[in-house]
Amino acid sequence: MSATRAEICVVACAEAWRGDGEILAAAMGTCSILGARLARLTFEPGLLTTDGGALLTAEAVPIGAPAGAAEGWLPFREHLWLVQNGRRHVMMGASQIDRYGNTNISAIGDWTRPKSQLLGVRGAPGNTICNPTSYWIPRQSTRVFVPKVDVVSGVGHDRAAGLGPEAARFHDLRRVVTDLAVFDFATPDGSMRLVSVHPGIEVEQVRAATGFDLVVEGEVPETRQPTGEELRLIREVLDPRSLREREVKP
Repeated sequence: MSATRAEICVVACAEAWRGDGEILAAAMGTCSILGARLARLTFEPGLLTTDGGALLTAEAVPIGAPAGAAEGWLPFREHLWLVQNGRRHVMMGASQIDRYGNTNISAIGDWTRPKSQLLGVRGAPGNTICNPTSYWIPRQSTRVFVPKVDVVSGVGHDRAAGLGPEAARFHDLRRVVTDLAVFDFATPDGSMRLVSVHPGIEVEQVRAATGFDLVVEGEVPETRQPTGEELRLIREVLDPRSLREREVKP
């Protein structure tokens, strides 16, 4: 069985939670949600997953399906406790992201007179300061990967360092997954590094879709392909309606 680009993205998102153990996996976006549930069903069985609301699910349920059996209730108060104590790894979206992982989901343009009003900063500052954070971006382009974000919603490495050790001690940006590639921040100054490119994608395509200097070290490997069992779980169990294919074009 050959995997589609969307299925490769699901697996790349799942890999963000590898090694997390018993921690709440919070995800936003179809491929990210599928990735969290796939990780729980395969290599990370201790993950806690939700129905998208206040129920901790006993099983990793298909996307869009009712929660089924619940193993816990997670009211907002308890959710915030998990965030503040680093017991949650969130994979958020971003309308803009820069080389140090600063992100913007608030507004495009000048702060005093924006061209577009977006979500606001929501929980992004707390997420990025208090618990592990990754990003899922389904359409990478120079409009998203920008030299400088218009408004900082999620805190990047340079700003976390500037805030001092009290603010930076729990700051932990893990990885960025897009429709083209996978990135991390494992560089001396915390800037973004290309980890792998998805099958069929060239490094130059990734560079062309990035609006800042990207760290590229040596030969860049291909992103891991799904196993046969992972493809079965994605197609037959977690997403039988193929909603993933609407988020990532072939």
